[in-house]
Amino acid sequence: MRVIGGKYRSRRLGSLPGLDLRPTADRLRETLFDILSAGNPSALEGTVWLDLFAGTGAVGIEALSRGAGTVYFVEISGAAVQLVRKNLMSLGVESGFQILKLDVACALRKLEAENITADFIFLDPPYHQEEAYERTLRVSAESCLLRSGGVAIAEHQKKFDPGESFGSLRRYRKLEQGDARLSFYRKA
Repeated sequence: MRVIGGKYRSRRLGSLPGLDLRPTADRLRETLFDILSAGNPSALEGTVWLDLFAGTGAVGIEALSRGAGTVYFVEISGAAVQLVRKNLMSLGVESGFQILKLDVACALRKLEAENITADFIFLDPPYHQEEAYERTLRVSAESCLLRSGGVAIAEHQKKFDPGESFGSLRRYRKLEQGDARLSFYRKA
């Protein structure tokens, strides 16, 4: 696994052995960021990201590599939190991020209480936790965490559909690659 583009391009990222962690594939991350930047390399400059169920931190690290101003990595697993730290340290990233070792629901409440607003929310819960999609997307829609016009992206199994809308969030695009699918939601 490696960083696809930007400042840390081609640098390797660590993972954990076994099947407990399912990092977003390099090719899928490349497609995601190509879509979000729409051919403009500076489109993500200064943006704020929530990388929920962060795992290896690959998506948030990719965002930092491409100019994001701040990334909040949210992960409950102690081993995964240490891995995110290790990956950031291996790249020499010293600022522009915060790691929250919390359940996603608690982290979202904490971030909202701190008046954090994000341009992008990326969520990739373990595929078997299907209820986490609805719960997280609904909170994202009902809270002030996602800016107006902001985008929430859910990575999920191709055979699972998290839903078309959640309050003010409406799905505007689906993308399939292999067994994975990305659903893009925009806040109205």
